[in-house]
Amino acid sequence: DRVFFVLNRHINPTNVCVLTCNFCDFAKKKGDPGAYEMSVEDVLNILDDDTREAHMVGGHHPDWPFEYYEELVRSIRKTYPKCQVKAFTASEIDYFWRRWKLPPEESLARLKEAGLQSMPGGGAEVFSDRMHRMLYPGKASPQRWLEIHRIAHNMGIPSNATLLYGHLETIEERVRHFELLRELQDETGGFLAFIPIEYQTGDTQLVARQASPFDDLKTIATARLMLDNFPHIKAYWITIYEETASIALHFGADDSDGTIGRERISHAAKAASPIGLTRDRMIRLIRDAGKLPVERDALYNELQVYDN
Repeated sequence: DRVFFVLNRHINPTNVCVLTCNFCDFAKKKGDPGAYEMSVEDVLNILDDDTREAHMVGGHHPDWPFEYYEELVRSIRKTYPKCQVKAFTASEIDYFWRRWKLPPEESLARLKEAGLQSMPGGGAEVFSDRMHRMLYPGKASPQRWLEIHRIAHNMGIPSNATLLYGHLETIEERVRHFELLRELQDETGGFLAFIPIEYQTGDTQLVARQASPFDDLKTIATARLMLDNFPHIKAYWITIYEETASIALHFGADDSDGTIGRERISHAAKAASPIGLTRDRMIRLIRDAGKLPVERDALYNELQVYDN
């Protein structure tokens, strides 16, 4: 009956990206209308003293030096010591290797030294070589994604995991995705949470319509059953919206993510959810489902239980 949430901010430092993934409405090339780049100061201005998690992912920028990412993490930790940094997908860590020949062990060690405390689960998409060739051929492969999370876990950096569903994948490919995550979790125990992310049709329109709420709930329920070694399953309200997220708390989800703030990636694909939820609204969402709201930090340390 306990459902977790966090006061967090989703930070997307740039949408400039060397990749051209067929499902992505977020990425731009340099000089494109709508392309943007954030300075360290811009990022710090998004956060405040109440923020407990900085969730930071972005485009594979062609020019930014690795030192920028180190400084970004270091500055957040120095300016907001109560804010934990959850940053950089396995795809980004892989790109640091491709761009600067920094092995994941080195880039993660340097980021951890700067203050990185966990990794998000983005970039997994669906573990299918067929989908990889069709939709995101330039991105880290399924095998590489799993390898980088294995490395992170062995270095004491916990992480999340995701599945992008509701596009051109098959049910069998979804199930295989769950199996591979379950196997890695049995090996390392380093995953904190699993987040099913519903594909937003946006302008890419790989399918005629988005997955139904029924499919959302079945996916969450299947995840809870198959990923019994994962501590937490999220109902990611940004993509399935508040009403379905509330119902999902009765289908195996025990985490409503967070207040999020200025999330750009799903909203670039025209997600209709509100840009951010306040703490009071998050508490009400959980209570309306008949559950007990528990405020947490990025590592699932309990900060406050709202039992009255």
